[in-house]
Amino acid sequence: MGATNTSNLNSRMVTLIGIPGLENVQFWIGFPFFGLCLLALLGNILLLVVISVERSLHQPMYIFLAVLAATDLGLCVAIAPKMLAIFWFGSGSMAFDACLTQLFFVHALQGMESGILLAMAFDRYIAICDPLRHTAILTPLFLVQMVLIVAVRSTVLVGIVPILLKQLKHFRSLVIAHSYCEHMAVVKMAEEDVHINKSYGLFVAFAILGFDMVFVFFSYLLILKAVFRLPQKEARIKAFNTCTAHIVVFLEFYILAFFSFFSHRFGNVPPFVHILLSTLYLLVPPALNPIVYGVKTKEIRIWVAHIFIRKLNTQT
Repeated sequence: MGATNTSNLNSRMVTLIGIPGLENVQFWIGFPFFGLCLLALLGNILLLVVISVERSLHQPMYIFLAVLAATDLGLCVAIAPKMLAIFWFGSGSMAFDACLTQLFFVHALQGMESGILLAMAFDRYIAICDPLRHTAILTPLFLVQMVLIVAVRSTVLVGIVPILLKQLKHFRSLVIAHSYCEHMAVVKMAEEDVHINKSYGLFVAFAILGFDMVFVFFSYLLILKAVFRLPQKEARIKAFNTCTAHIVVFLEFYILAFFSFFSHRFGNVPPFVHILLSTLYLLVPPALNPIVYGVKTKEIRIWVAHIFIRKLNTQT
């Protein structure tokens, strides 16, 4: 399709094609993705319920986990309905402004998730390296302030992305080769200079993901240093065990995030591989996070077991 004026584009529809090269099997691909979404929704809702009801979990680590669960729910709601509509019903049409709205929420929630992982690393650092001051430092007011800073940072930095996209005047196509609206996928439709868009996208990625990853990594260097200074082996294992769930969640999020990010800009990865992995990057962490924390947290395991035992008793 020829170049399109911005004013016309804003009132027209773009088309998401799903996974390029796999259009014939997208219907079947939708089922495992639906399973991931369902697992993420049920798991994160359960986490929110358990943390809100169980008083022993009203601690900074689990308050951050509740915010992480809410963020994961938001990610699923932002991408799953439209993605499954494309896979199952071929319904890829979307208003350009709606596409920009989805783009904003997807990237803003990604940024919030990264920031919450950093906050959780800070909590573990204080708990292990300065345990006597943990309660004094991580007060309820401080927790609220940290969550607000994470939310505002992500909202402001990502909020400029759709504004810059709205400034583009000419597009070679209205077809987006993706299963959801993503910044670089929309940028690639443009038929003009997009250096500002690409540069700002890189800046946001490094200002949020890069910054957070460096400080999480630095926090764990200090945590490991403190753990290995403990005199008893049992104490070292117990201290490190409090961090294992966060380490697993941290690794799964950032490894998938940076592979998706760099393959879109610099790699020679086939489009269908990139889009499959970038979609999994958004769905796998929300599905796995409740499982990881459920397995590693005794209180959550007991509460969930209590729910199922009570349900079985009522049925019998």
